[in-house]
Amino acid sequence: MDMYEVFAQNPLLAILRNVPKEITLDYAGAILRGGVKVFEVALNSPDALEQITLLHKTYGSKCLVGAGTAISVECAQTALDAGAQFLLTPGTPPDVLAFCRDRDVMLLPGVLTPTDVAVSLQYGFQTMKLFPAGDMPRSYVKDLKGPYNDTHYIAIGGVTPDNIQEFRRAGCLGVGLASSLMPKDKVAARDWDACAAYVHALAAKAKG
Repeated sequence: MDMYEVFAQNPLLAILRNVPKEITLDYAGAILRGGVKVFEVALNSPDALEQITLLHKTYGSKCLVGAGTAISVECAQTALDAGAQFLLTPGTPPDVLAFCRDRDVMLLPGVLTPTDVAVSLQYGFQTMKLFPAGDMPRSYVKDLKGPYNDTHYIAIGGVTPDNIQEFRRAGCLGVGLASSLMPKDKVAARDWDACAAYVHALAAKAKG
């Protein structure tokens, strides 16, 4: 399986950033019950490595756990050692791209410009993270696909429940949500059934 296949089947990425460790399993469990199976744990969050290991060991084949903000080879290796099954970067660091290519690690490199896209393609990565996507015109993906018609994009950064379908209609293969993935009041109340229902509605939007 590669990143294209992952998001073709699962167009909504659940991003866990600064989720308290003590609610990790409940939080992720609600996401899974909502029908979302692909996770990113941001490495610059407290307890990120422990959360990656916990999710991987607890849910196993029920989900795919990635590590985001892999800005160096050291970060990448540490995340893989913790159990991460794929990586994401905010940019196109050549050392990380080469590391993943040489070890056949699934990677979603962060791109914004045509130059970023060209760099990612040079290392063999055709599915990319468009970041930050929120401030870009929705036509931007179509513009990128003009010269680079063999590329695919996951919109991350500035994606909200209200604009998920805009990004999908604009040609994005998928979208990623972090802070708006669940209502904050429902998380605070530990109302995981309500959270699961909310995620389910978002997943339906992402699938179109």
